[in-house]
Amino acid sequence: MGKSECQPEIHNGEDTRSAREIFAELYEQYLPRVFRYISYRVGDVHLAEDLTSNVFEKALTGCSSYRSEKASFSTWLLSIARYTLIDHYRVSGRGQIVPLEKANETPSEDISPEEEIIRKEELQRLQICLAGLRQQEQEIISLKFGAELTNRQIAKMLELSESNVGTTLYRAVRKLKDSFRGW
Repeated sequence: MGKSECQPEIHNGEDTRSAREIFAELYEQYLPRVFRYISYRVGDVHLAEDLTSNVFEKALTGCSSYRSEKASFSTWLLSIARYTLIDHYRVSGRGQIVPLEKANETPSEDISPEEEIIRKEELQRLQICLAGLRQQEQEIISLKFGAELTNRQIAKMLELSESNVGTTLYRAVRKLKDSFRGW
C-alpha cells in the first residue's frame, strides 16, 4: 500500500507534522482549483462555495482511504468534487449542468465601467455557448480549464483514452470559438 499524502510523515518513529497541519496545507493548495472546477459547473458562486466545502469535508473524513499508487492527490480530490456535483444534481433534480466560471469574475479597479459591461456581456455569451455543448464536452472543459488538469489526469478520471480527451477538448473549443464568433 502506498503512503497517503494526507497522513503525517513518520521520521524515527515520530510524526513531524500532525494530520491537521498536513490537511490544512493541502486545503490551501487545492482549494482554488476545486472551487474553479465547481464554479465552471454550477455558475453560482455561493453554491460553488457550499459544494467546495462539502468536497473538503468528504476528503477529510475519507483521507485514510486515499492511495497514492491509484491516483495523484489532486485527481482523487477532483474525483470527490465530481461525484459531489453528481450527487448535488441528482438530489436537486436538475439534469442539465450550466457551466460558467464566475470564480475569476472579480471587478478590477483598473477597468472602466464600459469595459466591465463588455466583459459581463461576453461572459453571458460564453455561458450560452458552453451550455450548448454536450455534457461530456462541458465536463472536459471544466476539468481542463477550471481544475487545470492535464489530459492524462482527465482521461484517468473519466475513464477515457488520453487521445479521446484531447480530441473532444479540441472539438469542444472549436465549437465554442465558432459559436462565440456567431454573436
